Amino acid sequence: MANLDKYREYHRLDDDEEDSMPAGEDDMLVHVPEGLKDSWHHITNLDNFFTRIYHFHQKNGFSCMMLSEFFELVQFLFVVIFTTFLFTCVDYDVLFANTFVNHTHFGSIERNKVTLPDAILPQDQCYQRIQKNGWIIFQLVMAAIFWLYRLVKVICNMLNYWEIRTFYIKALKIPTVELCNFTWQEVQQRLISIQREHQMCVHKKELTELDIYHRILRFKNYMVAMVNKSLLPIRFHLPGWGEVVFLSQGLKYNFELILFWGPGSLFQNKWNLHPKYKRAGNRLELAQHLSRTICLIGLANLLLSPLILIWQILYAFFSYAEIIKREPGSLGARRWSLFGRLYLRHFNELEHELQMRLNRGYKPASKYMNSFISPLLTVVAKNIAFFSGSVLAVLITLAVYDEDVLTVQHILTAITILGIVVTISRSFIPDEHMVWNPEQLLQCVLAHIHYMPDHWKGNANASETRNELAELFQYKAVFILEELLSPVITPLILIFCLRHKSLEIIDFFRNFSVEVVGVGDICSFAQLDVRKHGNPQWFSEGQTEASIYQQAENGKTELSLMHFAITNPQWQPPQESSIFIGHLKEKVQQDATNAPSAQLILSETPLAASLLSNASSAAPDDLLSSVLVHPILTASGLPSRDRHFVQPTSTATVAASILASFSTSQIPSRTQSHAAYSNRCPENVAYRSERTILEDRLAGPKSLFSYDPNTSVSSSDTRFQNASHSALLSEYTNTEMSLHAIYMHEKHQQQSQLPRAVGMWQCPSALREHHVQPGASFSADQPPESLSGPSQLPLGGWAESEEEQEQSTRKPPVPRQREA
Repeated sequence: MANLDKYREYHRLDDDEEDSMPAGEDDMLVHVPEGLKDSWHHITNLDNFFTRIYHFHQKNGFSCMMLSEFFELVQFLFVVIFTTFLFTCVDYDVLFANTFVNHTHFGSIERNKVTLPDAILPQDQCYQRIQKNGWIIFQLVMAAIFWLYRLVKVICNMLNYWEIRTFYIKALKIPTVELCNFTWQEVQQRLISIQREHQMCVHKKELTELDIYHRILRFKNYMVAMVNKSLLPIRFHLPGWGEVVFLSQGLKYNFELILFWGPGSLFQNKWNLHPKYKRAGNRLELAQHLSRTICLIGLANLLLSPLILIWQILYAFFSYAEIIKREPGSLGARRWSLFGRLYLRHFNELEHELQMRLNRGYKPASKYMNSFISPLLTVVAKNIAFFSGSVLAVLITLAVYDEDVLTVQHILTAITILGIVVTISRSFIPDEHMVWNPEQLLQCVLAHIHYMPDHWKGNANASETRNELAELFQYKAVFILEELLSPVITPLILIFCLRHKSLEIIDFFRNFSVEVVGVGDICSFAQLDVRKHGNPQWFSEGQTEASIYQQAENGKTELSLMHFAITNPQWQPPQESSIFIGHLKEKVQQDATNAPSAQLILSETPLAASLLSNASSAAPDDLLSSVLVHPILTASGLPSRDRHFVQPTSTATVAASILASFSTSQIPSRTQSHAAYSNRCPENVAYRSERTILEDRLAGPKSLFSYDPNTSVSSSDTRFQNASHSALLSEYTNTEMSLHAIYMHEKHQQQSQLPRAVGMWQCPSALREHHVQPGASFSADQPPESLSGPSQLPLGGWAESEEEQEQSTRKPPVPRQREA
């Protein structure tokens, strides 16, 4: 229990001595040469600075950002003015022909035909109707205040991002026209190099990739951790309906407002917790204070809910009405929910990295969700489509024969409604050529999203699995409905649910916050420290000292560490993380020795792999498809191409074989930058072999896989080669991580089933007594006694055993320790 007690107090982590400032010299002055006085030395708020640099890159520069914000202001004005016009300046009796209008031109009475100007009231009459309606005046005043606030914010952003533009041009040496040709990793490497020259952070001599990620994702990592530990109240049980997940943009905004940057929040600035939240002595008083803050913000949401609800309805109407009319089936399309984006997000994963990963998983997830068929609903949908389509066909035929049919009252309305009904009905009719293989589709989804609960394995055809994936991958119609209901539901969740979790929130931020010199207070999970937050069932046995309370759920610490190491190959991980990565590589090499060669796997499965790959399949997609299909072929007993039967294999061994065949001799360096700016570090090679799959699989145009700097090419050709090079490396980086996710999940499933197979269940206390000194060697053949039993927690759930709670009340807390 000494382990658990250590987390009862907030503590501080110091960096290596050579990278940190001397003790007591936090406020020391550093001499800056005259030529470097560009306001980039000793930046006060590095969080905002690095975040703006990232957004500037992702949003394609100053012009695109300012134009986008300008049109947001114009859009808000348009919605307010146009809505007011529709409510006060239109005579609907004339527009709907309920009032007779006599038109006279040149002294003759023509045919009575209502024109658009006839339905618009005069300007004076319009003003009078507005002045008589106090509710409209109140809404206009509130809208004007909000628009002025947005205008001031846009002006401030314009000034700030102009400075960022200057920083890109002068310090990073990246012209505006070339910005789209640079990846974020290249920009990040230049930032690290600039630190040596401009000393942006005076508390550290050197910046690392992890420092930059920590500052950009400081609050986001806390949100990911709280969702991982099921601390936020976003899962509810409705009588007669079951369990539902609700997380809207408004609710997420209020969570961040209360916890991070709003009045009464836990942070005193962008990078430091209030000192009072770092001590356990007054936790009850702090919980009461936080409860009152939550209650006040909830009441404010309740008072503003009518205005917010009106805005949500208007914005949804103007945004989706035309799309629904043109493509009614778009409401049946799916999108990754806000809950899914937090649940599936790695620690220290930037927005574009997450979006790219989820975009790759969109098609397999859609195929999996569409593979579930309701026979009863299919029969009903076919008949509704038949009857509606028959009437629609007759109306369209009559309209083509004589256009006067369109002048009949409500005929256009009938055609529109029938078209929508037919489209929606056909969306419930499955493809007659669809193949039912839910297990393989779910594995393909896992390869991209990297996370899934243990009980999904082997239950891909269960409706429970489909419903849980639907919480992560929801209908667009459900998303719109959640946003419309958010102004009403959000205050209730804040007042009646979140307020009662105040003490848990206070304990969470104290127990899982650490101070890093040069960075500030961050979520301890974001340190990617397997020793403190690893799970023994995810390759961390013998390397972790974490109790159940300290462990991240679903292997998030281990998977996040591998993702960050693969995405940032120049990052030098700490000792504990290096030991974990080295142990995982050893396991991959061991499993690869018992698996078929990569060449054999790819040669045996090209046709079958096409069942899972996309129509425009690239080489990385073929690798993933081969990993998923090869175990099926070997298990079926079909002979190989040389008429010999192949030994059955598992998905883990096939993934290990492909990973072991990765070699940097055929894949260009992921750290290669533009020719104009070359600053390379030694490459971190993951796997090497004498012959790789790329020799047979990727024998394509040499210009895409190699670049000779001595070759004379034009600047346009260089930009094209660099763009092709970056795109290729991005594909293989994601493929490498997908293979690791498949391998780690398969081995985790085998490890979780091992105690059950031998009839051994280990109690949590045995895990807490099993400690290994940091830096100790670890054997791959460790006995199963070091494994803990499989978790019975719900999706993203967490729990602390009663035994831990009892022992924590007996032992006094350990004094604060200072770690090097």
